[in-house]
Amino acid sequence: MLTFMAVHAHPDDEASSTGGVLARYAAEGIRTVVVTCTDGRCGDGPGGVKPGDPGHDPDAVAAVRRAELDAAAKVLGVDHLERLDYPDSGMMGWSTNEAPGSFWTVPVEVAAARLAELIRRYEPDVIVTYDERGGYGHPDHIQTHRITMAAVEQAPVAKVYWSAIPRSWMTGFQARMAELGIEWEEQPSREDEQEIDWSEMGTPDEQITAWVDTTAYGPQKYDALAAHASQGENIFFLRMGKEKFTELMGTETFVRVHDTTGASTPEDDLFAGLR
Repeated sequence: MLTFMAVHAHPDDEASSTGGVLARYAAEGIRTVVVTCTDGRCGDGPGGVKPGDPGHDPDAVAAVRRAELDAAAKVLGVDHLERLDYPDSGMMGWSTNEAPGSFWTVPVEVAAARLAELIRRYEPDVIVTYDERGGYGHPDHIQTHRITMAAVEQAPVAKVYWSAIPRSWMTGFQARMAELGIEWEEQPSREDEQEIDWSEMGTPDEQITAWVDTTAYGPQKYDALAAHASQGENIFFLRMGKEKFTELMGTETFVRVHDTTGASTPEDDLFAGLR
């Protein structure tokens, strides 16, 4: 049986960057596995209470997000959901980055060994994770990249990809949303949060090696994101509604960084060369 594994940092990441391919490959009879590295405790609490504010209970947030991840995985047809359950490190610059036991502080070789064990158990043909920047500089995303690349050194697989957003999409995103009648306002950062340089975000289009059509699974991807209701204020895409979301988010893109199949690029299927 062909197997697809997505390695993510937090509950909701599985839906935002790989929800389409997870739903598509599950529908095609490919076994799907999601590994979530942290418990998401640095997410919003009930009523949108922010981490560090009065009334924010990290343990309670982690419990809610655990149930939401279960629900989202069910929507996407995920066969196996694995949690490494490290404490969420928060955004870059937060004091939680260095909290004892936070994912950011765990030695890469320790977490990689746990992930390698899962790779040996499920024997995925394809693994997807983040690039070395973690997409946008989040410490848990960066750490997820590090442990995944270390793990596949210990437990090799046929193909490894990094999820990506084409730079052309980043530069034209607001204009495209305006065409669809969607308004977007960037949320202000916390004082202790490291600023994100959005001009450096995205991957140059010529480096993208896989453009996967997931339009047919847009409604599932939307519903999976919606399952993470506690984080709704931070999941901008939910505001556009299912129809516009599907129209805007109907392709998921990746950079192939390891391949044993010799499949030519660009690809329209992460399993090219395997079936």
